[in-house]
Amino acid sequence: MPNFEFSDEEKQLVETAREFARKEIVPVAGELDEHGTFPADICKKAWETGLMNCELPEAFGGLGLSCLAHCLVLEEISYGCTGVNTTMAANMLGTMPIIIAGTDAQKKMYFDRLLAEPIFASYCCSEPDAGSDVAGMKTSYKKVGDDYVITGQKRWITNGGVASFYTVFARAEGTTRHKGITCFIVDRQTPGVSVGKKENKMGQRCSNTTDVIFEDVKVGKAAIVGPEGEGFKVAMRSFDRTRPWIAAGAAGIIRRALDESRKYALERKTFGTPIAQHQAIQFMLADMAIAYEATRLLCHKAAAGVDSGKPDSIVSSYAKAYSADAAMQVATDAVQIFGGYGYTKEYPVEKLMRDAKLLQIYEGTSQIQRMVIARNILGAG
Repeated sequence: MPNFEFSDEEKQLVETAREFARKEIVPVAGELDEHGTFPADICKKAWETGLMNCELPEAFGGLGLSCLAHCLVLEEISYGCTGVNTTMAANMLGTMPIIIAGTDAQKKMYFDRLLAEPIFASYCCSEPDAGSDVAGMKTSYKKVGDDYVITGQKRWITNGGVASFYTVFARAEGTTRHKGITCFIVDRQTPGVSVGKKENKMGQRCSNTTDVIFEDVKVGKAAIVGPEGEGFKVAMRSFDRTRPWIAAGAAGIIRRALDESRKYALERKTFGTPIAQHQAIQFMLADMAIAYEATRLLCHKAAAGVDSGKPDSIVSSYAKAYSADAAMQVATDAVQIFGGYGYTKEYPVEKLMRDAKLLQIYEGTSQIQRMVIARNILGAG
């Protein structure tokens, strides 16, 4: 039978992350959201505590945590604020192509930088007309002598305005769709790199989201991650590795919504009795608890696949699609339980609802995940 017990080290990690979220994130999450303030101080403390860049390999000085252990951390951080969670996870997303396909020289150079100080990395794949459709990207590169010149615009880039370096996907001029895409590492200070305006988002407002623009940006061959022309595979492998993190973030939202709803339902009275005594409310709370357990199980199954060295893109899609939709439903129900109070900023559930929505959109929409799953079902049949 599967072992659902965590190791002593994993239990301690959860306690550390939970205490961090309780002390450092929960008290300021509302203010960060209200003003769209980037959580630089929180991330610095997380870096000092060992909660940032968790999956950097031990061979290069990192903690070398498993995907499952990282998911346990992200659930706790998301319980405090999903915007902070997205900021921290995006650091590892930006680094994941290097972990998967980078050379030892690239790993040493960029992992050393991440471990030396609390800097940020960013993953540049989405574009104005190419979000979930990665193969539709228009950012291009051409070879000029021994160098490569990148031109294009990336959109919805988390940490885009604060990153020290980017992993950038671009296609060779004259190629279409999946063919010809290559992944590059581009330092922020490289001539021709600029950042667009910070997006004023509905939710996860403290995370930094911008365009990143590349105008005749010249890099050398040493900047290529993996084989030239194999960037689409690098991107897909990166998503297979990181989609369990989305489910972990969803688990944090669901658990926070359940905790807040349970507490409120026991305190709030209507018709002379706590609303927790009404069957309609009880069923909503029960559905929240079911969603939490199901989300965690799918998350941990997907993470276990990664840790076994056999990440399964379909299981990652199951986890991503279900957890995102479940978080949105649970957060919506939490607002309903709170009634008019839930629609105000006096209580945290309206933020949970706004934050949850993004889970259904980034790293492949819920609809894209269903397309992937359906094609797998029909192909297998």
